[in-house]
Order: sequence, then C-alpha cells, then structure tokens
Amino acid sequence: MHAIGRAVLSRAVIASTISVVLGSVLLLGGCSNTSGTANSIVVSGSTTVLPIAEQAAEQFMTAHEGKSVLVSGMGSSSGIEAVSMGTAQIGTSSRELADDELKIGLTDIPIAHDGIAAIVSPSNPVKNLSSEQLRDIFAGNITNWKELGGPDLEIERINRDEASGTREAFSKIIMGTASFNTNSVVLPGTGQVREVVGRTKGAIGYISVGFVTDDVKALSVDGVAPTVENVTSKKYPIARELHFFVKGTPTGLTKEYIDYVLSDAVQNGPVVEAGFIPAAAKTGGE
Repeated sequence: MHAIGRAVLSRAVIASTISVVLGSVLLLGGCSNTSGTANSIVVSGSTTVLPIAEQAAEQFMTAHEGKSVLVSGMGSSSGIEAVSMGTAQIGTSSRELADDELKIGLTDIPIAHDGIAAIVSPSNPVKNLSSEQLRDIFAGNITNWKELGGPDLEIERINRDEASGTREAFSKIIMGTASFNTNSVVLPGTGQVREVVGRTKGAIGYISVGFVTDDVKALSVDGVAPTVENVTSKKYPIARELHFFVKGTPTGLTKEYIDYVLSDAVQNGPVVEAGFIPAAAKTGGE
C-alpha cells in the first residue's frame, strides 16, 4: 500500500475506533474527577487489565451491597497519572514504572502475569519470527512478507499509542535501543489492534496473550508459541507482569477491593478466564 493509501487506512481505522473510546469515556463521565469515598473508589488505567478489573468489580459490588468500584481503561500511563494525582484510588498498568515515576511514592501490587503475542491475519502463512525479525519489522527495516518466507505483500505495522503499557513492554523487550518506525498505524486499544490485524491481510500487531482469539493468528517467537504454559515457564520471550498501583498503603475500600482481586475467586476466575496467569503462579526457576 502506498503512502496515501496508508494514510486513508489510518484515518478510517482511527475513525472506526474513536466511537468505541468515546463510548467508554461517556459511560464513565465524571469518573476522572471523582474522589474516593468510604463507599466508592475509582480504578483507572490499562486496557489490558480492564477485563480483570471490571469483572472483579462486578463480583465485588454484588457481594458488597452499597459499595461502588468504577473502572475505566484509558491506558497504563493515564492510570499511573490518575492515581498519582489522586483522581483514582488504583492505577492499573501493564508496564513497570518509568524512572521518573519511581519518586511518586506508588506501591506496586502485581496482580497477574502475561505474555505479549505478535499477531497477523489468519490468512498469513508465516508462523514464526525471531526477536530480531520482529524488531526489524517495527523499526521499518523489513517491509515485505516475502523477506520472511511469506507472500509478496507489504507489511502493515499496527502499533499502540504512547500511553500503552503493552507498547512500553514490547519496546523494552523487543525493540531495545531501536526506535519504532513512525510510518505505522497507531491505535489506542487492544481490541482495535486485534480487529484491524484480523481484517488486514498484510498487517502485524501485538496484543496480550489473553486477548488472542480466532480472528487473528498468534506467531511463535524464536520458535516458542505464546501459550500460557510457555509464558509461565519463561520459555516465551515476551512476558511481563500486570500491576495495580496505589499511593502509599491501601486502606478501607481500596484495600478490600485489592484483597478481593488477589483472592482465589478472582485469581482462579477472571484472571485465568481472560488467559492471564495468577500472580502467585510458580514459574520456571523459582
């Protein structure tokens, strides 16, 4: 696809996803300015963590009548900023704190383990890439699938925006000192990446292993499939932790909700059902 075609695709994709994002914002209108109370807290941040936080909140509120847990997913960086500014009691994140965030005084509470899968269209015959090939694709050094044993087809890179913890983790693990090519489609959410990759023959993106469906094909990396077993055993190279961040020591309703998320009811329920690995799971070498 030439440059103009790519721009058209980018605008069309972004336009189709803006309504989804706006819908989330409208549903949670006012939440970003809501202070926690004895009976209400705000949980904001990672779209990857969103399914766990949402389902846990629904179950928690059912079991605790009169208590309210409001959950939104606007990206890991937004969540960390919200909890540091006091507009949320819990910031959810799929990345570690950056160096300049370490001094904020946040407490890290790991809630699950996760892998990041490189995904392509199910029609793409390529099944495996090396870490170096992945880096070269997203750096723009490899631009056609025929260079990777696939068809003569231009590679369409689908990247995440800079607020994404998934992008941050992928950059740290795969890109290293290399920079993302700026001539890529950039999307704000995991679901949007999966949708676009699934319906674009030459596309490649990356999402949490827990979000992989039959709409896309997850590639092996360095010969290792992105399965829960391989992430748990540390054989799969692109792995990370999912986090709750709170300011200081959690108390009151914030602590009650965190304790519930770390309980067997959530760890062996929504966490596993979403394809993630419980926080307390034993891993290879530990």
